[in-house]
Amino acid sequence: MAKAPRSLAGKVVAITGGARGIGRATAAALIAQGAPVAIGDIESDLAAQTASELGSGTLGLSLDVTDRQSFEVFLQEVERELGPLDVLINNAGIMPIGPFVDETDATMQRMIEINMIGVIYGSKLALERFLPRNRGHLVNVSSVAGKGGFPGGATYCATKHAVVGLSEAIRAEVRKSGIDVSIVMPVGVNTELYSGLPPARGIPIAEPEDVANAIVEALQTGRVDVFIPRKLQFVLGLAHAVPRSVADFIAKVLKADQALVNPDHLARGAYETRTGTARALAAEQAAAADQSERETHKV
Repeated sequence: MAKAPRSLAGKVVAITGGARGIGRATAAALIAQGAPVAIGDIESDLAAQTASELGSGTLGLSLDVTDRQSFEVFLQEVERELGPLDVLINNAGIMPIGPFVDETDATMQRMIEINMIGVIYGSKLALERFLPRNRGHLVNVSSVAGKGGFPGGATYCATKHAVVGLSEAIRAEVRKSGIDVSIVMPVGVNTELYSGLPPARGIPIAEPEDVANAIVEALQTGRVDVFIPRKLQFVLGLAHAVPRSVADFIAKVLKADQALVNPDHLARGAYETRTGTARALAAEQAAAADQSERETHKV
């Protein structure tokens, strides 16, 4: 007999990267369940605007997940305004894509700081609050890229693998302490982050609301591995169970090996500009040109 879903009414939830996309959709879904919600985002004005639009006393706060002190201040404000933290959803992330050897060091560093170090900071700060209370739920948003390698997204895949490994290890440490850990692994989602990219064959692009609903269900049931759509778990399990040559054939049939290879950079222009990856590329190209010119003058 299945257990009754846990009530989320009154559960204090903090969401990183909550001003748009998956974060915003998840906030709306949790508000509908009666949870007090705070969203944190590097774009503080947009966080405040989104919170106002969501209503229900939602907090919109400034948050730089790459800065431990900023993260600590964010959670302190959440608890001051809403009460003890019950749930942290580490959702903030970026996905610059392109050939690995062409990726700038600045872009690589930015991805690691946001996608990996930000999740580590958030997980530590949440557990510091959860452990003394013997309760709490940590939700770390990874990706299908955390279970496989996709050409065009090598460093992104590395950061998402890190989130999966981190979450698995944390769960092993705290599972007897009354604390839940969920790992969210969606396929490409219809947000700005995935703009200009095609869906895999037979697996349509998900909507932010699909991910939000899966997170709500995980919080209600304690589900650990949260695949969106659920059939991804079967596909990935099959790919890991068969010989490498067969797995490569499956990836080719599903066009998973092409998902990040030929992006429409025009369609992704606004996203790349907003996340700073276009600026990072321009800066490194300018620096390289300047260095080349200096070397030429030396000769």
